[in-house]
Amino acid sequence: MNQKNTIQRPVLLVDDEPHILNISRLFLQSGGISEVLTLSDSREVLPFLAARPVAVIVLDLHMPYLSGLNLLPRIIQDFPQTPVIMMTANDEIETVVECMKMGAFDYLVKPVDASRLVTSVGKALELCDLSNELSSLKERLLTDTLDHPAAFAAIVTGNRKMRALFQYVEVVAATRQPIMITGETGVGKELVARAIHGLSGCAGELVALNVAGLDDNMFSDTLFGHKKGAFTGADQAREGLIAKAGGGTLFLDEIGDLNESSQIKLLRLLQEKEYYPVGSDMVRKSDARILLATNRDLQKHIAAGKFRNDLYYRLCAHQINIPPLRERLDDLPLLLDHFLGAAAATLNKKKPTPPPELATLLSIYPFPGNIRELEAMVFDAVARHGSGILSMESFRAVIGDERPAVQGAIPQQSGENPLTAMFGHFPTIGEVEEYMISEAMKLAKDNQGIAANLLGIGRQTLNKRLRAKD
Repeated sequence: MNQKNTIQRPVLLVDDEPHILNISRLFLQSGGISEVLTLSDSREVLPFLAARPVAVIVLDLHMPYLSGLNLLPRIIQDFPQTPVIMMTANDEIETVVECMKMGAFDYLVKPVDASRLVTSVGKALELCDLSNELSSLKERLLTDTLDHPAAFAAIVTGNRKMRALFQYVEVVAATRQPIMITGETGVGKELVARAIHGLSGCAGELVALNVAGLDDNMFSDTLFGHKKGAFTGADQAREGLIAKAGGGTLFLDEIGDLNESSQIKLLRLLQEKEYYPVGSDMVRKSDARILLATNRDLQKHIAAGKFRNDLYYRLCAHQINIPPLRERLDDLPLLLDHFLGAAAATLNKKKPTPPPELATLLSIYPFPGNIRELEAMVFDAVARHGSGILSMESFRAVIGDERPAVQGAIPQQSGENPLTAMFGHFPTIGEVEEYMISEAMKLAKDNQGIAANLLGIGRQTLNKRLRAKD
């Protein structure tokens, strides 16, 4: 799915010497920067930029007709979001300083060093991406719009937090930087990864790999492939998943469980865009964009020595945290209806009608397995269902005596009894009972059966106490 904000803009090289243009273009392309345009006539630069915006300009200082020194302020004025890198000779440091003061991003000294050129342009591209992302995110948040809502069709939600997440995804979908997707088990991290891939404009496919439980040998062979004869049984060369993801997206799930040796290899892949197949000494380049996901707290893993600090900082350029289901309870009715329909279709049954109190019962459950757990509960209930209203028994069997999580700590000063802090005095049994019944009825949305379950008493007992209050 191509879109205007995800099209990768090219790098423009401007120099009056054709051989410098050719070698500089080859340097950039061998460094993984594929779309490079060139101009040898400085008079064409401004009309060209007006017709076709570029991501970065590499501009020679001395050219016939219009010098780089004359072009620089006009480019900065008319195209302020485009970083300009100046190319100059060794003996023009004062002029370089003047260019930097005027707003040049960086400078390069001729003859141009390949690694220095690729590094400088790469940093300028990152700056350009960040600037575009911030502008786009600001626009979306102010207008509260999604340019491509169809990209998120597989994610059932009406929650405001999720909508803000979708807006951010639209902004960063085409970034060259890794994107880290975090969240508890079962929140839908792979669905978000697929949405990012769909929005990215990448022509290749999305290739997913769960790295949990893979030792270094298995990780390397699966991801990078191997050379014929690399190990016993390697009768043929085999390409890894990184090659399969060429031109597309590589999604590495459970990255927090990756062992240290594999972390080093992943870091090289992220930094250099290159890797070695097992048993080969020939380096290979990769143009796959990389998404990662984890349900681990990587900061705690770093403190425990289980995750590399340098890898973490390479991964955290863009982070997308998916909220757990208990923080988006307004999605419960939507998800319940969706899974009832999906389960009925899978099991070749008529879609059952849920009782009105089912959503309320589900709202008191913390869902440690999140949406995946809700889906399993619904499929199990539909499998047991015969006819009429859907039974709540299978749901009650899972939820059992589960109590809702406490939303805030009871105010308590040092040494003070928590009940005294709550009531302003030490309460009587009657006061505590009245408070508990009132809170249970609020949580249960006045459903006496669910409130009685929360309180651990029978429905008739609760009914009598409510009548006694009246």
